[in-house]
Amino acid sequence: MVITITKDNYTAEIEQASKPVIIDVSASWCGPCQRMKPIFEQLARDLGHLYTFAEINVDESHALAMKFGVTSVPSFIFVKDNEIKGKERGYMSADDLKAKIRTIFG
Repeated sequence: MVITITKDNYTAEIEQASKPVIIDVSASWCGPCQRMKPIFEQLARDLGHLYTFAEINVDESHALAMKFGVTSVPSFIFVKDNEIKGKERGYMSADDLKAKIRTIFG
């Protein structure tokens, strides 16, 4: 399951997360973002027991996207213990994103 992050649940879902978090920062008008959506959702189903998968819509939560320094979408932010461990931008295959997750979180 992919959790939608807003200012209202940010603290509970990101700052106080018990598992590492992968955040997909995207927009509805972004073609590559829409192509990533099913890939991200599949990885959430496959790896959700190890990681929390979350999304931030830049149009609905612009301030949160800016907090992470996002300048283009799609962007992926990797957070563990409330600390940014890595960032990636652009479309990726499922295998590439899975490899990034394992490289960053070990």
